[in-house]
Amino acid sequence: MSVEVPGSSIGRRVATTALAAVAIFVWSAAETQTQERSGKEIVDSLCISCHGTGANGAPKIGDKKAWAARAEKGLTGLTKSALQGIRQMPAHGGNPNLTDTEIERAITYMVNQSGAHWTEPVSRTSKAAARTGKEIVETQCVKCHGTGVNGAPKIGDRAAWTPRVKEGLDVVVRSAIHGHGAMPPRGGMADLTDAEIRSAIVYMFNSGTGATN
Repeated sequence: MSVEVPGSSIGRRVATTALAAVAIFVWSAAETQTQERSGKEIVDSLCISCHGTGANGAPKIGDKKAWAARAEKGLTGLTKSALQGIRQMPAHGGNPNLTDTEIERAITYMVNQSGAHWTEPVSRTSKAAARTGKEIVETQCVKCHGTGVNGAPKIGDRAAWTPRVKEGLDVVVRSAIHGHGAMPPRGGMADLTDAEIRSAIVYMFNSGTGATN
């Protein structure tokens, strides 16, 4: 504990330093509180109380049959029910501080633990750093474009890609966004931005040619 001497420059510096420390603490606390949690974190801290055992008729995590019927509503439909509350479950799962994205993530986690393969939603409050075309291709696109599964043009096969891009890159990007043939919308990664999809397509077209993606 320090005692400030009136008019003392040392006292003023101590007071200023103390105020700065408080400001940093408050800012850090606020930052922590606004950081959205993952689906697993929400489920483990809240949803598990009912969905862990199937209490009050809640679909039990891991029950593929129970979740398959609900998954047909899609993430939008399930989220709407969770936000408004349904049967024994209160609105927002009983925690009004949960963001819509956190609820979507919790639902996605439980659905995936029960046999589905949904992509966890990205945050609406903080913009994630854009992924490169190479990162996206190596994570997702290579599953089909690596070997040409279901007629997908192989990565770096200019002969296969050229007919597809002759009408313009925007046409190919729109096709990838909406889905085409056996390929689901956004290549099965719902959180991909339009710009990221474009980067992935350009990377696959230029791969092996030495061109800049």
